[in-house]
Amino acid sequence: MSRRKIIPYNPNLKQLARQLRNDSTKAEIFMWKMLKGKQLYGYDFHRQKPIDNYIVDFFCNELMLAIELDGYSHIFPDVHQKDKEKEKKLNQLGVTVLHFWDDEIFRDTDNVFRVIEDYISRYEETHPRPLSRGESNL
Repeated sequence: MSRRKIIPYNPNLKQLARQLRNDSTKAEIFMWKMLKGKQLYGYDFHRQKPIDNYIVDFFCNELMLAIELDGYSHIFPDVHQKDKEKEKKLNQLGVTVLHFWDDEIFRDTDNVFRVIEDYISRYEETHPRPLSRGESNL
């Protein structure tokens, strides 16, 4: 049985993550309704998850996948630069980051989920899921 990779995080971010969960944007709320409760192929996503010195909007440990929803502020050069630094650090930890604009979540939902499903499909090709208790290969 494969073990989950332990990802470091700054415990000082726990309170901020809780606050961000309570103050979710409309796009985050909409996306969470699609991801929560293992609805997406049985994968467990968390929202506003601290990783290292950052907080990602959505994270699945099993897939090593972070999903970031970018709003208006992400068009500014300083915010964009911080996003690049964040993604570089997450990649160094083995985390893949998918970015979507807030408005994409509403106007192009099907394609957003196709991108996520494509990532999952490619991931599963190289990382087969372990069998659950009671399942067999037969």
